[in-house]
Amino acid sequence: MLLLCACFGKIKQGTAKSGLVRFTENEILEQLDLSFKDIPDKYYPAGKHGDIKYNFFLDLEHGYFNTAGNRIHLFADDKRWAVVFEKSGYQNRATAASIELDYIGNCINYSVEKFEETTYISNTANITLIDSDEFTRIEDKESKESFEIIARDIKEIKVRDKIVPFNNNYLDYEKLGIKVKEYDNPNKLIGFPDFIRYLHETDPELISATDSDIRQHIPKDIPKLTTIDKFHYSSHYDDKVLPSGQELYKLIAKIIVTRDTANWKPTQKPNNSWKNWESGNL
Repeated sequence: MLLLCACFGKIKQGTAKSGLVRFTENEILEQLDLSFKDIPDKYYPAGKHGDIKYNFFLDLEHGYFNTAGNRIHLFADDKRWAVVFEKSGYQNRATAASIELDYIGNCINYSVEKFEETTYISNTANITLIDSDEFTRIEDKESKESFEIIARDIKEIKVRDKIVPFNNNYLDYEKLGIKVKEYDNPNKLIGFPDFIRYLHETDPELISATDSDIRQHIPKDIPKLTTIDKFHYSSHYDDKVLPSGQELYKLIAKIIVTRDTANWKPTQKPNNSWKNWESGNL
């Protein structure tokens, strides 16, 4: 995998803690709108004819991803800016738990994957939390009808490089709002996505991206402004109101341009918990 870096921008008038900034709130909102519509922005590498470019945006309702946690990280100085969307959960097509990071900004090291027939350029990175081999090991083998369910006798599960005790008491999950599957599951065994959401509710740091994870596609020296873990999210599948028309992203743009986190003054109630959104449903 190659990384292509883009750090551009003409000097434009703006307000910041020290002098001029090379971007405006409107430019940030324009790039967020493009990502929302999966349109590569001007900072993407030109590439070659036939290259495929993806510009991903935060999606808490993806049919192939059972969302657990999600956060937004903001970075900026007077020349560079970046928004990093983070979400964790279970990928039902890959049989793996992972963190997905989506990058938007004027200084992104875009991911480039070259194959014999084509090249893929994207703004996303994935970090494996539990791989398919570990899920195969812990899956219940007794029932031929059920799948993606953890066997009752499992005591520990490997999450990244850490061995974590496994709690198989479904009542502890339901106390946290995690509904354990009932159909073809008479013993109330814990599902793969249930376990990831349980970890998010009981030990969120375990399945969250580290600072090193987050910075892998942005300059190492760009200052971090803040992390937003509670915010008002609007469906990615409602294209009537683009990010530029939403309070969340207007506030994000203002914070980045001014580099002042005191501008985080939302009026809308946070709703980004996985409990408020349907995901992982095909």
